[in-house]
Amino acid sequence: MSDPSAVLDDLRAEGDALDQLVGDLSERQWSLTTPAPRWSIAHQVAHLAWTDTAALLSVTDPEAFAAETQKALESPGTFVDEGADAGAELPVDELLAWWRDGREQLRRALRMAPAGVRFPWYGPPMGAASMATGRLMETWAHGQDIADAVGVRRAPTARLRHVARIGVRARDYAYFVRGLDAPTEEFRVELTAPDGSGLWTYGPEDAPQRVTGPALDFCLLVTQRAHRADVAVRAEGTDADRWLDIAQAFAGPAGEGRPASGETVGSAGETAGRSGDSPGPAKGAGA
Repeated sequence: MSDPSAVLDDLRAEGDALDQLVGDLSERQWSLTTPAPRWSIAHQVAHLAWTDTAALLSVTDPEAFAAETQKALESPGTFVDEGADAGAELPVDELLAWWRDGREQLRRALRMAPAGVRFPWYGPPMGAASMATGRLMETWAHGQDIADAVGVRRAPTARLRHVARIGVRARDYAYFVRGLDAPTEEFRVELTAPDGSGLWTYGPEDAPQRVTGPALDFCLLVTQRAHRADVAVRAEGTDADRWLDIAQAFAGPAGEGRPASGETVGSAGETAGRSGDSPGPAKGAGA
């Protein structure tokens, strides 16, 4: 995907949809706990704002971004939480203004970026389309945490195609991050579009290892916003079945994911996992 225009338009729409949800929340609701341990709704929005700011710095001032990555290297296990904690302490109106301004500045910077340029990141460098796709995936995934916290059921849209694509392309990373050997052959993935109009397909049509199901359920699974037992995603073949147990679209360490419905969350909420909090898509998932 060399032309980022379409995904940038979808990124704006995804941000606007989440803005509609959080913009109507009361001050008390901003402190509600989300499925991510220790993270309130304010933490979720602060994380998005913080990551958009980092992405903007990468696009506009790579040297300054390099200094920020050095800080991350000095505290690899805490820098994401530290950014969310700092933002969550802001008054709600300031936090909203920061997020709104940052995501719009980033979108404009990516739209004006010269073709073929790759920007530094916490993982491999990314082009404008890859950067926008990663931001859309995170906006949708953290938006799901917020929706779950307030009991809102969001209508899935065709924008999920970007999330699904990252999930498919990040297959081998899920094995790598767990120290496992990835299968050598491609899988066939067939996902029913949210409006039921057709299939989104990936991989060889005759591949013996197959994954099928609704696109929404697949996206919830690969962003670890739902347990496998609670989605209608099915596998044919041993390797495909194993992949669904470990799939992740986000970079960083393997997440624990959500517990299955009815399961008891472990000590300190660890079973829920703060999946997807690493800033960007997994290696090999770029657009």
